[in-house]
Amino acid sequence: MSKINGTMMQYFHWYIPSDGNLWNQVQGNAKKLAEAGITALWLPPAYKGSSGGYDVGYSVYDLFDLGEFEQKGSTRTKYGTREQLLAAIKTAKASGIQIYADVVLNHKNGGDETEEVNAIPVAWDNRNHELGDTKKIRIYSQFNFPGRGDKYSSMKWHWWHFDAVNHNAYDWSDKTIYRLQDKHFETDVNLRHNNYDFLMACDLDMANDQTRGEVTYWGEWFLETTGVDGFRLDAVKHISTLFFHGWLDRLREFAQRDLFAVGEYWEDNIEALHEYIHATGGRISLFDVPLHYKFHRASRMGAYYDMRTILKGTLMTQQPALAVTFVENHDSQPLQALESVVESWFKPLAYALILLRQEGYPCVFHADYYGAHYEDRGYEIWMNSHRWLLDKFLFARKYYAYGEQYDYFDDFNAIGWTRLGNEDNPQTMAVLMSNGSENSKWMDTGKANTMFVDLTEHIKDPIRTNEVGWGKFRCNGGSVSVWVESDPATPFAMILGK
Repeated sequence: MSKINGTMMQYFHWYIPSDGNLWNQVQGNAKKLAEAGITALWLPPAYKGSSGGYDVGYSVYDLFDLGEFEQKGSTRTKYGTREQLLAAIKTAKASGIQIYADVVLNHKNGGDETEEVNAIPVAWDNRNHELGDTKKIRIYSQFNFPGRGDKYSSMKWHWWHFDAVNHNAYDWSDKTIYRLQDKHFETDVNLRHNNYDFLMACDLDMANDQTRGEVTYWGEWFLETTGVDGFRLDAVKHISTLFFHGWLDRLREFAQRDLFAVGEYWEDNIEALHEYIHATGGRISLFDVPLHYKFHRASRMGAYYDMRTILKGTLMTQQPALAVTFVENHDSQPLQALESVVESWFKPLAYALILLRQEGYPCVFHADYYGAHYEDRGYEIWMNSHRWLLDKFLFARKYYAYGEQYDYFDDFNAIGWTRLGNEDNPQTMAVLMSNGSENSKWMDTGKANTMFVDLTEHIKDPIRTNEVGWGKFRCNGGSVSVWVESDPATPFAMILGK
């Protein structure tokens, strides 16, 4: 399926209830989401985590347990059972929605037994700096999977499948990073701390033949079992780029189709993203983290932010074919590790920028669409639902966001653009937004003497373009308006997608 005018949804957030009901929700909502304009769903990690039915999925215990075996205190995962997952995927795909699976290959956690190993302590802020001599430590590196046994795979994991850990069962107060004896950190990883191979838990050693063989075999098994259409790859800056060359090429060959892949390379540095894309030979799209941080800063600065610069230095403008654009996600939402909130008032502007322009592959966040309410660490958080406007943007993306794009990024507070349509979708759209006071801007639509209405309903009065196709479009302060052609024969409610 082409990504042109397609839209992904991240169908979860960090604080989704641990009631085992998410896969059922996917199945129940798939048809409505497809009708709204969602063409792909990014699902959370589907396998058993170290805390069983409560684990979000990033603390991986058993990749082969999709909610089938009594392990870590539960049979189901946080999101449901294997049967519910497969039913949800089948329903979504029948509705025309592709499925992207969240894949965590950097680390494992929750080992079943300990092993004594020799290891060398290294500094947190300089992984190449050894802090002392080799010492004996005891680590949870033996994974026997007693609930699953040998079903699907007979491999049991041991210390030699990993290269580093950050625990020592001889002394639980010891949080040192230990590089296991005769092991080496990969060098084709992010260079923060001089080497960012190690992130957490038991770090997979991708130089080990058995490790690489098992995760490749698992990938083939997972594709065959679920039929997913692609992957969201977690923590890619901590994993060898050469590993992904072989892994993705093998799975695409196995699947006999062009599996989509997007990597989480969390770095507010456009050059780092370019370097990763080069290192992986364009095999992997990346989330546009610099764009997210621009949204974050703009939402905090209000009218003091120069909107003319909102897209500068982003993957969306510099590598649009490999940019997955997003406003918020499970890591940046309130109370999470990478918290960088985009304030609620600015989210409609940000979503208009990713959904109604020609660059990038946009991703809508579950909590922004449905809203979210949760408590953590003594805080109560409410995230507003923007579904009313997002549905309108999705409607506009589906029917109006085509053809040439003319930009009007010539005012500190107010920016706009027009899309002139193409042969199959000839209707024109004009978008105007302001982070300051109400504003207006003359923009070229290519449609002379044509009536336009504001799809958002923020401005009730229509406008008419002049004899050469220019119109003076308006928007309210701190708001966005999406102006689309109003065919006199088309009821206003149909233009609004109602």
